[in-house]
Amino acid sequence: MNETVKILSLGGLDEEGKNCLVVDIDGALYVIECGSREPDRRMPGVDYVIPNFDWLKENKDRVKAYFILHGHADELGALPYVYRDVPAPVYLSEVSKAMLTSFAASSRAIDPKEFDLHVVAPTSSFLVDGRKVSFYRTSHNIANSSGIAIATSRGNVVYTSDYVIENNCDKNFLSDLNALARLAEEKTLVLLTESLYASRKGYTAPLYKLTPHIAEPMKNAKGRFYLAIASSNFYNVTEAVGLALSLGKKIVPYDQETASLIKAMQSSGQLLIPRDSYAPSEDINRLRSLDVFCLMLASKRKLFGKIALLAAGQNEGTQARLSPEDTFAVGTLSDDNNELEATDALDALYRSGASIVTLPRKGFLRMHASEEDLKTVIALLKPKYYVPAKGLYKDMLANAEIALSMGLGLNHNSVFLLENGTSLIIDETGARLFSEGVKVGDVYIDGIGVGDVQSSVIADRERLSQGVVLMALTVSKGRRKILAGPDVQLRGLVFLKDSDAIVKEVSRHFLSEVEDGLKAGSKLEDIKQKAYDRVNRLIRRTTGKEPLVLPLIVEAE
Repeated sequence: MNETVKILSLGGLDEEGKNCLVVDIDGALYVIECGSREPDRRMPGVDYVIPNFDWLKENKDRVKAYFILHGHADELGALPYVYRDVPAPVYLSEVSKAMLTSFAASSRAIDPKEFDLHVVAPTSSFLVDGRKVSFYRTSHNIANSSGIAIATSRGNVVYTSDYVIENNCDKNFLSDLNALARLAEEKTLVLLTESLYASRKGYTAPLYKLTPHIAEPMKNAKGRFYLAIASSNFYNVTEAVGLALSLGKKIVPYDQETASLIKAMQSSGQLLIPRDSYAPSEDINRLRSLDVFCLMLASKRKLFGKIALLAAGQNEGTQARLSPEDTFAVGTLSDDNNELEATDALDALYRSGASIVTLPRKGFLRMHASEEDLKTVIALLKPKYYVPAKGLYKDMLANAEIALSMGLGLNHNSVFLLENGTSLIIDETGARLFSEGVKVGDVYIDGIGVGDVQSSVIADRERLSQGVVLMALTVSKGRRKILAGPDVQLRGLVFLKDSDAIVKEVSRHFLSEVEDGLKAGSKLEDIKQKAYDRVNRLIRRTTGKEPLVLPLIVEAE
């Protein structure tokens, strides 16, 4: 019997991160990735953004498994928040297990012991609810990453996740092309590949290697050598630590967070540091400067903040201090969400007097598939249907054009661009897109709250960053008379010397609006709203800012 296959994304399309792909085979749901993304500058106070999982909760009895293909937050960051409502077995590698349990513990969203975890090898086949599922090892910047193939009666549903074609690196990061070739011997019903670098020509390898950029500066360093890397980039961490050990340096963690991450990498077998080549952070000033390789790890959002504090000498709680003899290498590139923070951090570094090493934007890449990486997998598997995934719309469109150009019989009836919430349905009539009204969107994680922060709260926080205008007065509604006030306070809006004129104008407009409303017999809520609108326009016109305006009208007899 031929099965009906549906493919649906709850997140990850036309965006970076928040990945969640659902494969529906005759009603059985298999969830591939369950990730989060970091907030952007328009989301003050938000820790993470995850997909809306209402549809998954409504269909929780049909969920057979989660598949986590590598240990990054964009793969697993949402799982601790959804798992209690939608429990199911989780299949993942040993490294991904370590990262998931660590993330769950730090987020306090769930006790890691509540997960039903099944550790599988990066290349392996196993049964889930009687259905064959195959992982095949891929090369990405975290060890033991995999692609996946789910068997159906019509052929395999194959998803690459993040990958590059790599044949010359540590075995933990090596592409298993033999496993991919074995999959190619079977029928591929539909292939989904990532799209982030689809518009880039050639292969990505070897432009993600850090060694060419830091080897000479590390050899020639006159003092300590500092290196800051995003904590998700295990490939570059492994590479840099190996280089430092080959030069006889001691590995010193910058802070406790870095020490914990190093310990996690060592316990999962990704990093090997001899005991006599490691020193705790408090020993950094006791060692000979030339022997010190100080590693700083954090998420991108936090990393540039750490750099700026170190450069300014304000890094309380750590022993590290920069001197003119030291060399500091920034081993990660900024992105749109943290470019301002990165610029400030670099400016502070240059002021410190230390030697600074940065990465060239055109000569250093993340480990994502470029055009030839994509073509290699498409040519091997020769899918009947093709779906670009993971990336902005322009990237997905470039990915689709690659598949159409390869002369493999793929055309506009077999290459599909999906949106979050739209299904691709494959049955005996062929393949087609269909919208089932699945609710998708962002859910904000703020502390331990899930979805407690609405867009209106985010808007208020943005306005708070521009200042606060407090206006208050007391009225007698029965007598239609103002009894006291107005009292106007400005906080964080303008300099004190510039505030008198604005306070007078705000008081005048507020008073006028309330008097008019009382004469007209309007409701107090309506008067407050009109006063808010009028004062908001005044502030915007006179200062160019949109602060949080809070009108308070107290009713008395």
